Amino acid sequence: MRLLDSDAATMTRTVQRLEQAGFVRRRPSPTDKRATLVEPTAASHALRREVEQVWTHLEDLSTAGFSAEERTAALHTLERLERNLAQAAADSAHADTER
Repeated sequence: MRLLDSDAATMTRTVQRLEQAGFVRRRPSPTDKRATLVEPTAASHALRREVEQVWTHLEDLSTAGFSAEERTAALHTLERLERNLAQAAADSAHADTER
């Protein structure tokens, strides 16, 4: 859950909503009685394909007329922005725990 920056209660509610919507199913782990496995359903796979198509269309619209080099440069810039924001969030969280 650290990877998703979420606490257990939030993750539980999220999985419950996804399950109620038909996008995941839960089942007991066959190897660990304490664990529950969360698996995607066919509906979630279909939704993923649809979202990927929408993202591809958005990328095409937003980079129309860009050369390959410009697309690469834009991607690197966005990745750096993301890293900077993630680092700032981590630094802020660390500072909050020290208070």
